[in-house]
Formats: sequence, structure tokens, C-alpha cells
Amino acid sequence: MNEIILVKNGELALKGLNRRNFEDMLIKNMRHRLDGLGTFDFSSQQSTVVVTPHDDVTDMDEAFARLCRVFGIAGLSRAASVEKDINIILRSTAEYLDERILSARTFKVNAKRSDKTFPLASPEICTQVGGYILSRYKHLSVDVHNPDLIITVEIRDHAAYIHGNQVKGAGGMPVGSSGRAALLISGGIDSPVAGYMMAKRGLQLTGIHFASPPYTSARAEQKVHKLLQKVAAYSGRIVLFTVPFTEIQEQIKDNCPEDLFTLIMRRMMMRISQIIAADQNCGALITGESVGQVASQTMPAIACTQAVCSIPVFRPLIGMDKDEVVTISRKIDTFDISILPYEDCCTVFTPKHPRTKPTVEMVEKAEKVLDIDALIERAVKGIKMKVIHAYRTDGEDDYE
Repeated sequence: MNEIILVKNGELALKGLNRRNFEDMLIKNMRHRLDGLGTFDFSSQQSTVVVTPHDDVTDMDEAFARLCRVFGIAGLSRAASVEKDINIILRSTAEYLDERILSARTFKVNAKRSDKTFPLASPEICTQVGGYILSRYKHLSVDVHNPDLIITVEIRDHAAYIHGNQVKGAGGMPVGSSGRAALLISGGIDSPVAGYMMAKRGLQLTGIHFASPPYTSARAEQKVHKLLQKVAAYSGRIVLFTVPFTEIQEQIKDNCPEDLFTLIMRRMMMRISQIIAADQNCGALITGESVGQVASQTMPAIACTQAVCSIPVFRPLIGMDKDEVVTISRKIDTFDISILPYEDCCTVFTPKHPRTKPTVEMVEKAEKVLDIDALIERAVKGIKMKVIHAYRTDGEDDYE
């Protein structure tokens, strides 16, 4: 009896002629996510990917936990792979699921027979397995509507698979299947959630962070690295570009109307982000904006920010309230990091009375005192790059 992992893909089953391409991308992402845990074989069988370790010392607990966070997986189960013999199936079911059976009060059996040469039909498999379990575990009773444990026996071409309750997967689409986008990430609650949500729709993420030393500390930047490591557990590796933003913010503070500080700052961020996006083949930007949450996120303010963008800006949180965002941040384990008290550049030089109903013409007029091209050029030259994985962070390099 060998232990394997059965991965059920969800939306991919609807992809028609392109389905194989999506499945190949999902398997590629699973390989990357299991990197360092051992060697695995991946085989696709009727909307199921069978993940088989090469040896018995593989940490299957960790492998299963990592796959639970891979987008494109609807559900997954740890299973026993055994010979297609009903007597072996009966003994193996009790042996493999013993702990889960002992902790359950009710159960039912499901059977799936894709190999029609197997001598027993699905109802007969259910009857035999159910009767065998009842004969060995006297505390159990059958409940076909709401059982504590669902025992599933799948008769496939090469083996029989036995497993308990299926665990819900991360859902969505395989990362990379929808292209690439650049996530503007601060140290707050919203932007990591925005990145997670767009990665779930198949976007590979590139991170962009704006740092303003000495107004922001090295700890604030490390906080962003930790946030992206949490997001990378779902999205895979993220290349992070850290942009020096101090000079730009000081120039805005010294030369522009205070009530427009934040808007002009965000427009500069968008201009720089588009340069990085173009270099990294990103087709869109991602932000954590939500209508009305702060003064720079009113409809007129968003329109002023959007005016400098020549590529789409995805705002997945736009209609969500803070409680909804916090719920997701707790789910993906970013909340406790986000609330650490290290300021990011978005909180530096915040105006006391920001304008909530600006116009594009008003902001463009205020920006004329700035040498925008020169400021952007100097900022781009100072960009630093770091590759971030869920389980490790690679070294930092200059960006050219």
C-alpha cells in the first residue's frame, strides 16, 4: 500500500480544447510548490492529478499542506493506492482509515469505477466495503445524508484508490494561466489581499514596493517581504522591486498643495509602476483600493490616479468593506503581519485635510512645478530587486 495525493481540478474541466494546457500549467505549479520535499510523479487521469512520491520518507503532511494552497485545485485527498482486488481493498480501507474511522460516529461509502473490467459494479463495492467496516467497528452507523466520514473507493486503470473526506482546495485558476500583473504592495492589510485575489484568477504576480528612508525603516521593508512570503504560498515565487521614493515625496511636500499630496504621490507611483510592468511583461497593475475607504479612494480621486495609466488597473477590493478584507487577510495569514507598527510611505506626509473631490486638471496644474521625468529616472535607477518564495528568500540584486 502506497500513499498518494489525489488532486481534483475544478474550473479546468470547463476549458474545452485548451484544457490540457491549463492542466499542464497546474502540474508545473505543483512541482514548483513541492520543490525541496522530494521527488514526485504527476499523472493526469480524468479530471484528477495523481501525485505519487518516489520514496516512503517524503513529508506527506507538508506536501499536502502546500498543495492545499495551490490555485487551480478544487479539492484534494490523501489516499492509499492498492491492487484492484476486493479483498485487498477491504483490508486496506480499514488499515489506512483506522484513525479516522475510530473518531467518527457515522459514515457512508462512495465508489467510482472508471475501469469497467473490474468485476464489481459501484453499488456492489459500496455494499461490500460498508459491510466490512460495520463488522469491524461496532460503534459506527450508516448515515447517507450527513456522515462524519465519507469513505471513497476509486477503481482506476492502474490501481484502486482509497481515501476519506476530501479537503477543499484553494480554487481558482492556475497561476500564470491569465498572464502577469504588477502588485503595488504597501505594509497594510489591503494590498496583500488584493494580490491573493488576483493570483487566484490565474495572474502571476510581480511586486512593487515604494520605500522612503529615513521616514520608513528597514523593518517596514522586511514586513513587506514577510507579507509577500505569505501570498507566495498561494501564488508561487514573486519578484519584488523596491523603489526609492524619498526624493519624490520630499519634492511633492515642498512644492505642491498639501491637500493634493497623496494624489500626486499615487500618480507618481503609477507612472513608475508602469515602467516596471512593461519591463516585466505585466499586462496590468493591481492595487488594494476600496471606494470611500480613504480620501484618495473616492471616485474623483481614483479618476485622477487612473488618468496617468495606459494599462488596466485591477482593484479586486473595490466594493468590499474592511471586515470582508480582514476576514481574507486572516485566512491567508497576513493580518498579524500587516498590523505591525512600521510605517510605509503611504502614511508619510499625509495631509491633514486631503481633497476628496479633485479634478484631473487641478492635479495636473499642481504637478507642473515638478520635473517628473527626472524624478522618475532617478528613482528607477535606484530600484532593488528581490526574489521571494513562500519558504525562502533569495538574495538582493541591483535592477538594470
